[in-house]
Amino acid sequence: MTGIPHHTPGEPDPLRALDLARLRRRTSMKWRTYPEDVLPLWVAEMDVPLAEPIVRALTDALSLGDTGYPAGTAYAEALAAFAAERWHWDGLAVQRTAIVPDVMLGAVELLKLVTDPGDPVIVNSPVYPPFYQFISHMGRRVVEDPLGTGLRIDPTTLEATFQAATAGGGRAAYLLCSPHNPTGTVHSATELAAVADLAERYGVRVVADEIHAPLVAPGATFVPYLSVPGAERGLSLMSASKGWNLAGLKAALALAGSGAAADLRRLPEEVGHGPSHLGVIAHTAALRHATGWLDALLAGLQANRRLLADLLAEQLPAVRPHPAEATFLAWLDCRALGLGDDPAQVFLDRGRVALSAGPPFGTGGAGHARLNLATTPEILTEGVRRMAAALS
Repeated sequence: MTGIPHHTPGEPDPLRALDLARLRRRTSMKWRTYPEDVLPLWVAEMDVPLAEPIVRALTDALSLGDTGYPAGTAYAEALAAFAAERWHWDGLAVQRTAIVPDVMLGAVELLKLVTDPGDPVIVNSPVYPPFYQFISHMGRRVVEDPLGTGLRIDPTTLEATFQAATAGGGRAAYLLCSPHNPTGTVHSATELAAVADLAERYGVRVVADEIHAPLVAPGATFVPYLSVPGAERGLSLMSASKGWNLAGLKAALALAGSGAAADLRRLPEEVGHGPSHLGVIAHTAALRHATGWLDALLAGLQANRRLLADLLAEQLPAVRPHPAEATFLAWLDCRALGLGDDPAQVFLDRGRVALSAGPPFGTGGAGHARLNLATTPEILTEGVRRMAAALS
């Protein structure tokens, strides 16, 4: 697999389209959780306008009154075409897909297929906090396998974790975050092949959350888990929601490797009623017709990564951002500031800027914070200024 170009002439940077006054008119979680004097740089919503092809698709559907239940395979076909173009992966089999309400609810349903109540589900901490919440709420047991050197998967510790998880003879699953949230790590083909080999050796079923797959920085290459040798019994979840800011238009796809088709066929029929029909329309339009918008976004995100690094070096040199290869999130090591386990609370209380607290991400989260850099350069600049002011 090779990298893809990230420049589309003529497409404006969507991260420069909206000012703070217009953003504050939004009624979503990012903009309504905190008082108006707080600058929100936390939850994974982007400060961008909706891509025009998505607006057109939704407007056409609304004008037709096309607001019923979802049906068909248009979403899966669009994702298969996108995967072939972007990731040079022709192995996404439309017949081995199913629409699900969103990635996390889909993960729950897939984990139910391959584990029983009380079984262990392994995660690489620090990791997206809902992993812990959803696994626990479905009656499974979270087992952490902390990321190793460079915040990458350590196959040696992963093998020990797999071995321990299956020692009693029960079923076990591995909920893989790829690309990884919050670190932005893009797992390599070699790393993923090692995961697949270990999973087969120990009988651990892999469920891959690949929601951030479209958001890979220049120079990095996303590798779909189901594309690596040995991953035939794997399951995956993908969505356009993060790449095109469609969290409010619910839809995702569950994918099965060739050896997991029978598992996916056991997915309850009613799960497919959960996605929004308008969500399916929006996600399909994104994958088919809004790739130019995505490339402009990727260029803007890379510029913001550089800007954030420069701002921190100038104003908060003790804060170390992990060099992310994907996502629109920045994982900040704030331990040198001496602000305790939850520096985000200090930045909120003293600086009126909201970041995501590190401790809920599990082992490795203490002393860290996650910053959402999918915003305008001006808001990002003001956010870092407030963080620095919180220490004065």
